[in-house]
Amino acid sequence: MKKILWTVLLFCSIWAHGQLVINEVDADTPSADEKEFVELKSATPNFSLDGYVLVFFNGTTAGTGTSSYYAVDLDSYITDINGIIHFGNPLVSPTPAILIPNATIQNGPDAVALYQGNALDFPTNTTATIVGLIDVLAYSNSATIQPDALMSVFGLTVCVNENETSAAATKSIQRKNDGTYEVKTPTPGMNNDGTGVLLTYLSLTVNAVTLNEGQTLDITFTSTQPIVGSDLIINFGLTNGNFTNSDFTGTTNVTIPIGATTATRTIQILNDGTNEGDEELKITASGIPTNYSLYNNNVIVRINDSNFTVLPFGTPANPTYGNVSSTAPVGYYSSLEGLAGTALKLAIQNIIANPSVVHAHSYGDIVEILKTADQNPGNSNQLWLIYTEQPRSKIDYQTGSSIVGKWNREHIYCQSRGNYGDLYNVSADGIGVWSATGPNDIGAGLSDAHHLRAVDGQENSSRNNRNYGLDYNGPSGAPGSWKGDVSRALFYMAVRYNGLNVVNGNPTDGTLGQIGDLTSLLSWNHLDPSDDFEMNRNNYIYTWQVNRNPFIDYPNLADYIWGDNTGQPWFAALATPTFSESKVRLYPNPAKDFLQISGTNEASVLEIYALSGAKLFTTSFTGDTKVNLSLASGMYLAKITSGSNVIVQKLIVE
Repeated sequence: MKKILWTVLLFCSIWAHGQLVINEVDADTPSADEKEFVELKSATPNFSLDGYVLVFFNGTTAGTGTSSYYAVDLDSYITDINGIIHFGNPLVSPTPAILIPNATIQNGPDAVALYQGNALDFPTNTTATIVGLIDVLAYSNSATIQPDALMSVFGLTVCVNENETSAAATKSIQRKNDGTYEVKTPTPGMNNDGTGVLLTYLSLTVNAVTLNEGQTLDITFTSTQPIVGSDLIINFGLTNGNFTNSDFTGTTNVTIPIGATTATRTIQILNDGTNEGDEELKITASGIPTNYSLYNNNVIVRINDSNFTVLPFGTPANPTYGNVSSTAPVGYYSSLEGLAGTALKLAIQNIIANPSVVHAHSYGDIVEILKTADQNPGNSNQLWLIYTEQPRSKIDYQTGSSIVGKWNREHIYCQSRGNYGDLYNVSADGIGVWSATGPNDIGAGLSDAHHLRAVDGQENSSRNNRNYGLDYNGPSGAPGSWKGDVSRALFYMAVRYNGLNVVNGNPTDGTLGQIGDLTSLLSWNHLDPSDDFEMNRNNYIYTWQVNRNPFIDYPNLADYIWGDNTGQPWFAALATPTFSESKVRLYPNPAKDFLQISGTNEASVLEIYALSGAKLFTTSFTGDTKVNLSLASGMYLAKITSGSNVIVQKLIVE
């Protein structure tokens, strides 16, 4: 009964989606498996494949497997006038619309399935499912072995044997007009019964997928065989969103002459002298004669605006200090003076969670907030991404299911640990619309910009809900300049909201309101001191939420609540002021047995700390001086106090 029901559902699904089916599969080919392909057919010509994905499942030798091993996203492709399109290895003729690496498609027992969805919905080892299924074919190159487990999942009773004529390497599995399959000589790119229009295929290529204003775009169309009869004129458009006809010059058509196979049109991208942000043009060919078929269309090219602005401070990876001052009102932190322990923590909460002052905004607003708060100081059209520590265009915000090359919103105190719910999960409504919020309004944590950062979509997925320090330390090779930012964001959350805590160790995800590792976070707070980038975002978020992250303004507050100074009274005069690079230099760095200091003529103090926060060395000096060192190899923090200026720099001892 289950198989009958699935068969009915599958039939209805295919009918509802234009009867798009798997038309031909050649999985077992000669030599190095370099002529494999899969062909689709639609009941109507020029059928859009937007929103479809082709997924390959491994049935294993014994037929017990159900996991995916490859997926092909079909967005932007269309079937031809015969309703045909195929995807395969580079040596397949005619050239496939999408190239699949040689020896990728397995011989079986396996299955290939067509779904509505995205390739990112089917990462390697995804378990087979009928959700979103459009069509599926089980196949093998053996009469005695079939993918039983996959056939059970998909409700299939037939597995097609490509080797039924004992010539699998030279045959393919082809769908007949009655919906059954037969094995015969491959016919990629054409109807299996030999009918239909004989086509010449066209491919569209560009000289670059990313250009700057003022550069040229070369658009090339190439046919699979020489043009006959008359010249082929191909018209195309470039407009897309904010990219209009005023953004370029050049003729939007190209002619491939009789006897030729290729032609190129050069388009000049204009620099209008105005910063409109990065844009994307879309090359869309139209009016193609019926005996031609486009392998690809709607090609996107990124146009970076050349008129971006630059902010007067560095990125977190190349930080500056002292160029951005706190905009905290006079007396904002005065109530903290002389307090210690629980009283100090509560006094901070009374400031940053005051329901008569603080504003809570929607989760939709966060996108706009981050576009300013996390702006790349070196390019106003980009954001600076946490963890991967790289810029990304603002227009690359994830709006669909694909996270590749996109940025989205990262909850540093992750949602599953904070349990914020969906009260604030509503569309953007602007800075003028807000709700009063207090320390027990845990839902506001969903959209609290002080712990939300722009992040690469894939790295967001990699971090998931992992704790920091003992579990997650960022992508390999990144400098880690985000670590202090993360620690101060978590300290803020643990004070702002009742029920949220930072704890030692690696608490399981199921323990709500706990995130770690506190010891690592306290160390990171010293290792990566608050810089201009953080202060700038603190100032901007204050204009929306009317509260600040006090651990950015005064990083040492964390030591008085959770660290070595717990229980001691806190005074602003004892806190580290805003850092300043001034002209002070410490060299060589890395150092060995001595350190040279220059750039200050006042009486000054050098202190060297371990990353744990322990003070290891202190000395007073005036003017340029040489300080002998006796430290083990490793990384330290060197703090110089000169008058009212305090400078903290990383020091490496070899």
